[in-house]
Amino acid sequence: QVQLVESGGGSVQAGGSLRLSCAASGDNYYTYFMAWFRQGSGKEREGVAGILTGGGATRIADSVKDRFTISHDKVTNTLFLDMNGLRPEDSAMYYCAADGPPTSAPEALISNRLKSANFAYWGQGTQVTVSS
Repeated sequence: QVQLVESGGGSVQAGGSLRLSCAASGDNYYTYFMAWFRQGSGKEREGVAGILTGGGATRIADSVKDRFTISHDKVTNTLFLDMNGLRPEDSAMYYCAADGPPTSAPEALISNRLKSANFAYWGQGTQVTVSS
């Protein structure tokens, strides 16, 4: 079992920055894969960024590439999302997700996980609002 608690959301003006945090507690086995998703009002959930916490491999969605960075602190088992150059279209509820090692080769790919949103554990979300 893993508990995920997000923080760091808020309201900023376009061009501003925020750092989201996701504190994970429980069995570290289930934080092999961690990721950030977002869902704006009336929009589908979108995979923003993912990371393999053991090796550090990451993937960032094209929509936020060069603006967002995902990282993980192994000591505290905390996931971060650094967001720069925020735009109104980045406004959404941001969710942290986690899961254990994959059971199949396709599931081992971060890109596939971000598309399928196949994660066992989810946080409650933190709201990000960007005004123009």
